[in-house]
Amino acid sequence: MNREVIKILQEDLPVVETPFKLLAEKIGLSEPELIAGVKMLEAEGIIRKYGAILKHQEAGFAANAMVVFNVPDDKVDEIGEKIAAFNEVSHCYERPRFPGFAYNLYAMTHGKTRQELESSVGRIAQVIAVNDYQLLWSKKEYKKASPKYF
Repeated sequence: MNREVIKILQEDLPVVETPFKLLAEKIGLSEPELIAGVKMLEAEGIIRKYGAILKHQEAGFAANAMVVFNVPDDKVDEIGEKIAAFNEVSHCYERPRFPGFAYNLYAMTHGKTRQELESSVGRIAQVIAVNDYQLLWSKKEYKKASPKYF
């Protein structure tokens, strides 16, 4: 049962009033059985969290940019936590610096308009006191999906 529960949780949630009931029925369980299975997997440490990924462009967030910051190496954790706390940021992570590209902290940001996003990034830069950053604007999304394990 564990494998089937994990597999069904990897699917997109159906846009219905009782999505977990529908998912449970697909694998021959009742909704309470599915929820119990998820809780068991969580208690065993197999599942740490379950979340939904919003298709931000379909939800009206048409301005998207990866913001790259040049942050002192000894401040990456502190500043990364601050950036990650902003609602406009969906991903934030450290990457190595590359020759000719000094940026080491990356934050995927979203806004309804380019102007709104630029304003948000300006606020973030002000809060973290880092002025060396660039916005790498998204042009087209080819894939956005959670990993599939089974």
